[in-house]
Amino acid sequence: MAKRTASTGTPATLLLQQAGVPHTLHKYVHDPAATDFGLEAARELGLPPERIFKTLMVMADANLAVAVVPVSGNLNLKFFAAALGAKKSVLADPLAAQRRTGYVLGGISPLGQRQSSPTVLDSSAVDYPTILVSGGRRGLDIELAAQDLIRLTGARLAAIGTG
Repeated sequence: MAKRTASTGTPATLLLQQAGVPHTLHKYVHDPAATDFGLEAARELGLPPERIFKTLMVMADANLAVAVVPVSGNLNLKFFAAALGAKKSVLADPLAAQRRTGYVLGGISPLGQRQSSPTVLDSSAVDYPTILVSGGRRGLDIELAAQDLIRLTGARLAAIGTG
């Protein structure tokens, strides 16, 4: 019987490969003591934090949704709710986020989630030829065009970030 080897890809990277989307993987050594994963990525990769986007799971009314905002700022929950036509939004419970996406905190990618959710990408993403999002694990980011991210996730574009 042939020996099976573990896949080195993540659901996010496999989705990009299957879709034929041009992208670049950026790996870095994640410090287990780090808690601000996005700023750690910016620092380790030597890139401006405005180009690196964090993925947050949010409860919009009673539904889970995805917010993708620059790590240089924060998510405006009021603007996020408005972008989805919801009355209220709050950050999702971390365990619920991990269960829904299949990823660990600090490695949640907007791509290849276990269960898809409505997604809103901060409008600043289109200011850059490419942006970086989590590749599906800590220490791995994916660089791609914002339009490709929008197409693959069905995201809507809205001003949901602050800073």
